Amino acid sequence: MGTRTHGSDGRWERAVVIGGGYGGLVTARVLTGCFREVVILERDQVDEDTGVHPHAPQGNHAHAMLAKGAEVLETLFPGLRAELLDLGAPVYDYGERMSFLQPAGYAPRHRTGVLIQSFTRDELERRLRKRVLALPGVTLLASARCEGLVTERPGVVTAVVYRAAGSAEPSRLAADLVVDASGRAGGLDRRLEALGVSVPEPRVVKAKITYTSMNFARPEQDRPDFDAAYQMTFAPDVPRGGVILAVERNRWTCSLFGFDEQVPPTDDQGYLDFARSLANPRLAEAIEHRTRPEPTHRYVNADNRWSRYHRIKAWPERLLAIGDSVCVFNPVYGQGLTVAALEARLLHRMLTARRTAGEGLDGLSRGYQRRVARLLLVPWTLSSNSDLMWNPHERPVSARIAHWYNTQVFAVAVDDPQVWSRFARVANMVAPPSLLFRPSVLVKVLGAALRRRTPPPARAGTPAPGPADPLSPGTR
Repeated sequence: MGTRTHGSDGRWERAVVIGGGYGGLVTARVLTGCFREVVILERDQVDEDTGVHPHAPQGNHAHAMLAKGAEVLETLFPGLRAELLDLGAPVYDYGERMSFLQPAGYAPRHRTGVLIQSFTRDELERRLRKRVLALPGVTLLASARCEGLVTERPGVVTAVVYRAAGSAEPSRLAADLVVDASGRAGGLDRRLEALGVSVPEPRVVKAKITYTSMNFARPEQDRPDFDAAYQMTFAPDVPRGGVILAVERNRWTCSLFGFDEQVPPTDDQGYLDFARSLANPRLAEAIEHRTRPEPTHRYVNADNRWSRYHRIKAWPERLLAIGDSVCVFNPVYGQGLTVAALEARLLHRMLTARRTAGEGLDGLSRGYQRRVARLLLVPWTLSSNSDLMWNPHERPVSARIAHWYNTQVFAVAVDDPQVWSRFARVANMVAPPSLLFRPSVLVKVLGAALRRRTPPPARAGTPAPGPADPLSPGTR
């Protein structure tokens, strides 16, 4: 049956989290309710005052927590939204305070009922780290690099091997459960292969998008009628885009992005000129009001990458993978933070059910990775279908049909606040995509398409494997 819970409180003894970034922090939070001790192994030198750490290259770019992610975080960290708001991170309606330029024109400036909050990734991680490290039983081992996993029983992980900075010899840390939240470059594949586990090739969809970002002052006396301004890229005709967000401490965070050769410059004048080339003028207007030059940061590794661990039949017991260790999304869709929070919530529910039933931990791991795959299916489909449309040689029928339908939805939404509100709910993961296929929307979309004479794409050739592959027969 594996390790059962001990003591009157029914908790297991020790969990180890590999990686102390955002994904590791939300994971550690849910583990504290089920384990007496939670140890976080973090390769960088961080403490409770550290924000985003050096091995999170996307950390300097624009972040806005989707409404679903904010809802989950608030249950895990009560009062977090108010804490960030006190620092000046605004909470606003997705429609009322956002200047959103989509391919068909500006979205309606009407209330959607979808509240979002914008802040820097740096401040979010700092607030979460302070809270997690203050929890009883949580220990941070900073500057400690995970070097491997230990199995004392065949197929069951029982410890991690790590090396602390300046240490000549590695150390071993026993664990009842190990959760890998080390990210896309954290080395989980190598650790699995060292155990003799064969790892399937990941699914990769190239995004070919470059991000260049900066933070700068947002003068108190010069506040526009928006907290976020956005121009979305859209294949194949809109290769340039950008977003500017009001964030804490009276600042703007601005990220400019471009597809393929449309690379936003890092020099001061070039950055402004790129912003001026966008059809939404609000980004350039804000940048023009800067009082001094600011450093820029560039991020080019924006591909979608899904490691299909749910397909590994010999997946080790007592080992879980979460967050970017499993799936990395193109950041332009803002899904990563929310998905990691949902994965942490899923883990909490599964552990709580086993704890309540007095069950052991064996049998948890593979079931968890399969349920993570189901959770990933919708956000992966939405992001990968959009990015596939940039490649004229690799456009499966599913992607072409989705792209056509999205185009029609955007065209209708320009003049229809109700349709835009539905889109906002889907984009923020508080409603399923089927909300945009309800009869009331379908009639409007198809009617408008007929008036514009824009038929859906014809089926041509053999489509590439669709995003439903993770749960297809043979992968279960």
